[in-house]
Amino acid sequence: MPRIKKINYAGSHLAAEVKKEPEKKMKYFEAVGRRKTAIAQARIFNQGEKEIKVNNKPYKIYFPTVELQKIIESPFYKLNRQAQFRVNLLVKKGGIHAQAEAARLAIAKALCLLNPNFKKLLSKEGYLTRDSRMRERKKFGLKRARRAPQWSKR
Repeated sequence: MPRIKKINYAGSHLAAEVKKEPEKKMKYFEAVGRRKTAIAQARIFNQGEKEIKVNNKPYKIYFPTVELQKIIESPFYKLNRQAQFRVNLLVKKGGIHAQAEAARLAIAKALCLLNPNFKKLLSKEGYLTRDSRMRERKKFGLKRARRAPQWSKR
């Protein structure tokens, strides 16, 4: 958005000088992924050290099991682009498995912004589809969403 530098009142009309800001080169591609209540924000950088960090920790420390690590790496393996990008993930809320799946969606979306040709392969694998399943809310008069209190005849 251009900034208005100075306003001159000249006669009956209003004149304004507009100062254009220089175009900033995009240094990273950013996307958001969600799963249940987990939210992940991914930033993919072309330059720099090739690593994946989650909340400023290496992803192998944040996601301790091999299954969760494979979920994070899977978009790169489908594209044959292992260790070619630096990825910073910010994840919050939800459980650890939902966070991993939200991170996978965020990474896949950011890769599509980086190169639109990736979209076909990633959508075929289902990595660009948000899993819409959510936990059902608790209803009043019940113990959980559908679990009724124990009933006793006598």
